[in-house]
Amino acid sequence: MLATKTAGVAAKKNSTVMIVDDQESMRGIIVHHLRQFGLNRFVQAGGASEALDKLRMGPVDLILCDYHMAGANGLDLLKAVRSRPVLKKIPFIMITGNQERETIQAAIKAGVNNYVVKPVAGPNLRARIEQVIGKLP
Repeated sequence: MLATKTAGVAAKKNSTVMIVDDQESMRGIIVHHLRQFGLNRFVQAGGASEALDKLRMGPVDLILCDYHMAGANGLDLLKAVRSRPVLKKIPFIMITGNQERETIQAAIKAGVNNYVVKPVAGPNLRARIEQVIGKLP
């Protein structure tokens, strides 16, 4: 199992989580889970380019991103985030319905911290987040 902790990131109630998915309903499911974990600050984006625009407005503490999206995909966003010095240390968890080895290996090579396989279940999501940023509030 992949789990890369990111130094200097503490899971706090005021942590801001970016959720990137081209399906609004999936973003809603993830927000619902995050609220149950005690988190309440979110930035949502419907795609990679919108996410990059929003990241220019201010940093976030964690990115949860779908792999398969229209236009630029989650891997494209991950590579863009890792290529920018100001963003590259943000913990990044990929969410995917694709369990193919090549997909996961490409994300690992690009610097993903962890991944969640769909359907997104609350306990699994929480465990993956805590593996990356530490115990949630």
